[in-house]
Amino acid sequence: MVSIEGVKFQYDAAGPVLSFPDFSCAQGDRMLLLGNSGAGKTTLLHLLCGLLTPTSGALTVGSKSLHTSTDRELDRWRGTEVGVIFQQSHFVQSLTVRENLALPHQLTTGRVPTDLESKMDDMLDRLGIGHRAGARPQELSVGEQQRASIARALLHKPKVVFADEPTSALDDESAAAVMDILDREAADATLVVVTHDQRLKDRYASCVTLNPQRP
Repeated sequence: MVSIEGVKFQYDAAGPVLSFPDFSCAQGDRMLLLGNSGAGKTTLLHLLCGLLTPTSGALTVGSKSLHTSTDRELDRWRGTEVGVIFQQSHFVQSLTVRENLALPHQLTTGRVPTDLESKMDDMLDRLGIGHRAGARPQELSVGEQQRASIARALLHKPKVVFADEPTSALDDESAAAVMDILDREAADATLVVVTHDQRLKDRYASCVTLNPQRP
């Protein structure tokens, strides 16, 4: 479940106050947050991930009230319950795709679970890039990097998935394929897609247009 109510955010005391529309999304549902550049999409995504703290208002994702949680609690929550697909993949260029997928688990728990290798291979195979598991990120096409990002976000079976511009720079066929993959692989999770891509506006019944007021 994702819910925001009366959320406002201000980067600094002299800056504008961004006011976001109220909305809610039930567990397992899909929602599109649609807005042009400058509409506050990235700010809202960071708020929903607990990377920013709202100036006012209430933010709830799953069982977590983000506006009242400590940084330590949010770190643990992101590592177990949330998957984020950022617009930029942020892969470590010196590591292979497989090593990049294992890295969050190493950083979170200090080890790589014994069954993780087979889970990674299964996930990459389902996404059609199993043959690229040993490649470096810079050797992948844009579409392959996007699929690898999806694999990294979904490997730990999160309850909530946030996708930031997942179809950016993709042609129509590749964009449709990526969204089909997201819907299939995140079937049991709540999926929130943040985008400016008008091609997606009719994909989900729930769509919120972002045009934050700046008092």
